[in-house]
Amino acid sequence: MVDINEIKVVSFDAEGTLVTPDFSYAVWFEAIPECYAERHGVNFELARKVIEEEYQKLGDQRLEWYDVRYWFDKLGLGTPDQVMERCESKVRYYPEVKEVLASLSERYKLVVASGSMRDFLNHLLQDIEPYFTRIFSSLTDYKQLKTSEFYLKMCQAMEVKPSQVVHVGDNWQFDFVAPREVGIEAFYLDRKRQTNHQNSVASLLQLKIHLEG
Repeated sequence: MVDINEIKVVSFDAEGTLVTPDFSYAVWFEAIPECYAERHGVNFELARKVIEEEYQKLGDQRLEWYDVRYWFDKLGLGTPDQVMERCESKVRYYPEVKEVLASLSERYKLVVASGSMRDFLNHLLQDIEPYFTRIFSSLTDYKQLKTSEFYLKMCQAMEVKPSQVVHVGDNWQFDFVAPREVGIEAFYLDRKRQTNHQNSVASLLQLKIHLEG
């Protein structure tokens, strides 16, 4: 159980936790292939096949894999800013998000701890950004994935102890295992209800119940 009297900060992952994957999918698998097809005079299906092969060749353990500016440069597509702006209509928040943020922000400081680049976060969070006192991007701010070291640096930046922080996210390793390694109370967000772990929640409403005592 969470000792809610000790908790000062509630930390949220972004994609898959606050925001649906729709925006990212539109950028990576629709807009970038469309730009590539137009630039190289090939059809969309071929462009998408080429792009996906390039993604797979690099692999998601490389920081560049997450960097949209790296890909636009590598593929000779210019800059991604206008493309991301065009995809903003695809940004969707999970139904309970605004209610949970409004409620928890009355009692705790809320932050985002994301593995997305800040370029993405600027678009993903624009409608809910006022709820957060800090937004951390492990890639942009610390040039690393969401490791236990990242969470420790985040706590140091906020001048709080790990035991004063609760984190929630939908990735078992990055959002549950890594923060717990440094003493953060972490909850695994399992929207598909595939886990029976005592610290798993099926929605952010369940987290809200834990934190309101």
